[in-house]
Amino acid sequence: MGEAKRRRALGLMPAVHPFVAQLDAEGNATILSGPADAALHALITRTLADTQLTGEAWASEYRSAEVLSGQVPGRFVTAEDVQRVPVAPYRQLTGELVIGPSAPETDDVLLPVEGGHLRLRGQQHSMDGQTWVSPSAPRDPQAFLRVLQDNPAFSLQGELIAQLRAEHWLEGRIDLDPEPPEALLEGTEEIVREWHGTSVQDWSEIHTELGGEGVPVARRTVFELRRPAPLQSPMNRVFAIRRGIEFVPVEDGAAYTLDGEDWIAYDPDRAALPGGGLPPELASLFDLETVSVIVHADGRVEWADTDLPGERLDALNENLRDATGAGDPPHWAAWTASVLGETYGEELDVPEGTALPVPLAVKLDLPTDALHDDDPLSQTFMESEVSFDGTTWRDLYDEDLPPELGAFRPPTT
Repeated sequence: MGEAKRRRALGLMPAVHPFVAQLDAEGNATILSGPADAALHALITRTLADTQLTGEAWASEYRSAEVLSGQVPGRFVTAEDVQRVPVAPYRQLTGELVIGPSAPETDDVLLPVEGGHLRLRGQQHSMDGQTWVSPSAPRDPQAFLRVLQDNPAFSLQGELIAQLRAEHWLEGRIDLDPEPPEALLEGTEEIVREWHGTSVQDWSEIHTELGGEGVPVARRTVFELRRPAPLQSPMNRVFAIRRGIEFVPVEDGAAYTLDGEDWIAYDPDRAALPGGGLPPELASLFDLETVSVIVHADGRVEWADTDLPGERLDALNENLRDATGAGDPPHWAAWTASVLGETYGEELDVPEGTALPVPLAVKLDLPTDALHDDDPLSQTFMESEVSFDGTTWRDLYDEDLPPELGAFRPPTT
């Protein structure tokens, strides 16, 4: 008997049940394919119904993905701007129900269930239940952050509903004031455990990272409960969403006690986020290694430094031409106009019937790990400089409008 068969016979191998499920915006889940066993079938639908966003939160999540992917034109400043983006009413999820002792290291979403977990591998959305699409955000972190910065609506918060104080004791007891409605009680307690740490080790490590000393017997956190924001951003402090309610930890309300009597406030300065206020997962992205490439209007492509084989380089050059329109004057003019419009936004006033000057070359920064992928490079590169004469370069990160665009400054009032 092979090792895998022996482990399975001994009950040491997990049972894996692939599935495809469809959800609507109200949280109703339908299994399109999956395990025949009715109990497992019900476990999947119940878990999805309990964990997937619905209503306003569904709309916020979907619109955020659409804006980040660049699939919708325009600049989003107000909630009304965001609400004009139509929301797909259907979502399709692919994944696996895993029963048994297995929790792999993965970037996929793992949802705990009795005896195992639900692993979500991918999702798509549909307006009509027939055509399915899966927009993705730019993989280049600079491009990703630029989308966030260029659309002020990402900084909007949802309506404040209430504040809730949670005192969580190391022994497991959780005291909530005020106590949330019954439908939200279990989810709130789960959030408190996740925030403070679900194990003694996590409890101590998180406490230390926040600037605390010793091992506290209890910790206190104040959460703001808000309605979903128009757009969801990793830059905000929303920790979790349950039943359409955002939970936002309030820094000023954090405290701990070593004896169960005296409460000590965490020092905000010692608990400050690294990277100038960015969450750690985003701050680390600025260390991404990139390579520069210049794309010319006539179709030429110049690489700053690369040792890629000629065949691979040819494929990348063609990919860049397709993405930018280089060598195709109308396409190139439209693409560069889009780049300039998105970069300078309200700083430009382009009268109807006129066009912006067309750069002769654009400098791009690409993550080095994208050079070996076959995905469209338009999802990864970041425009950094433009040249209108082929000699002088204008930094797109410079706050000043390039002189070549001076004629398009909005009139002063």
